Amino acid sequence: MGLRYLSKFVTLELDEEKCTGCGLCLEVCPHGVFSLGAGHSSIQDRDACMECGGCALNCPSGALRVRAGVGCAYAIFLGRLRGTEPCCG
Repeated sequence: MGLRYLSKFVTLELDEEKCTGCGLCLEVCPHGVFSLGAGHSSIQDRDACMECGGCALNCPSGALRVRAGVGCAYAIFLGRLRGTEPCCG
């Protein structure tokens, strides 16, 4: 089992109509969030996304959007700094 983050907090969005199917998102994502088929990428495992923003930064067609630095990764870091459970608030 891969890394898991807080479920349903991920801000990752993919516009499949803009996606050209180049596959760069699969190359830069270390957690297997994306899959490729039918001429475009799709989000295979949204809750595995750590919202680093690498996919959106490298997407040549602008099909990906993610608010890097918020959501799960932010909650985990904030919880560690405060010595509490992960919390987005």
